[in-house]
Amino acid sequence: MKKVAGAKRVMLAWGLMASGAVQAASMCVFDLVGTTGDAYNFAKDYVLAMQRENVFIEMRAYTSEARAVEDYKAGRCDALWATGLRTRPFNTVSGAIDTLGSTTIVRNGAIDINASYEVLRKLVQTFAADSSQAQALMNQGKHEVGGMAPIGAAYIITRDRRIDSVEAMKGKRIAAMDYDPAQAMMIRRIQAQPVSTDVTTVVPALREARTDVIALPALAFRPLRVDEAMGPKGGVARFPLMILTYQLVLDRSKFPEGFGQKSRSWWLSQFDRSLQLIRRAETMDIPAAAWIDLSADAMYRYTLMLQEARVDMAKQGIYDQRGLRIIKRVRCHVNPQDAECRNRVEIDW
Repeated sequence: MKKVAGAKRVMLAWGLMASGAVQAASMCVFDLVGTTGDAYNFAKDYVLAMQRENVFIEMRAYTSEARAVEDYKAGRCDALWATGLRTRPFNTVSGAIDTLGSTTIVRNGAIDINASYEVLRKLVQTFAADSSQAQALMNQGKHEVGGMAPIGAAYIITRDRRIDSVEAMKGKRIAAMDYDPAQAMMIRRIQAQPVSTDVTTVVPALREARTDVIALPALAFRPLRVDEAMGPKGGVARFPLMILTYQLVLDRSKFPEGFGQKSRSWWLSQFDRSLQLIRRAETMDIPAAAWIDLSADAMYRYTLMLQEARVDMAKQGIYDQRGLRIIKRVRCHVNPQDAECRNRVEIDW
């Protein structure tokens, strides 16, 4: 019965398109595990929701993110659903979310992960607002950001629990995504050795001891079998380098006027659903004994180190200064007592 109902919906949509009532588009969807993964399932629900806006979207699944991006750039897809690290070139303002420590809140010497996710929620709300200012920020060239969703804090993962500080990472081999130059730059700043990887090779590199340290969100643990690669002596530092997102990029010429804001509003409505998946993974997929808690002093030093790196990279043009200015204002709205809120760093460029 479900197959028949689904077929009727598709036939109806194509019939409406033939009459000119519906606009057709295609979307490249990256999901590591293909059509059974969470990212693909979110995209399926989005496609159904957008039919109510008279837009019918054909989904194309990719397990290679690089190929999905290239097909979007080549015009073989009208939209792209992929990680914020990959979509940053299409919108550098929203791409600033996925930067070193930009959404992290530290209170009383510990990561306040709930407050950190609240920073991200308020950013998604800001960018989803029905305003000319939000619209301008979400448009760059022919591309428009049609929504974003959290995929979780990227935690430091190592095969050796003794690598529990920046000092201990000196000289170690640390995985750096080959499409994000900021990661390799940060690794060199701490006098470690970057090892070029991508999302499909990063865990094998740890398993085969070609790297000593990687960083991934909890949602990657089960599908990528990270606990096996980490081994019995490994650990996960309870300090996020950044909070990662998925972002939807649209070719504006292929969608109706005003569609982008409606699309962003729908993704905002799914924020709590995303957060539930993340929290379940952080609780159930990472073994409790694997967590490494850092000292209050280390938390403070690492937070300051990430801010210094962000500022330096923004001045070099790697990160977007407008985006970082917005993010700092949101951080200080969530945590106004923080010392950084008494200075103009990341505000006056």
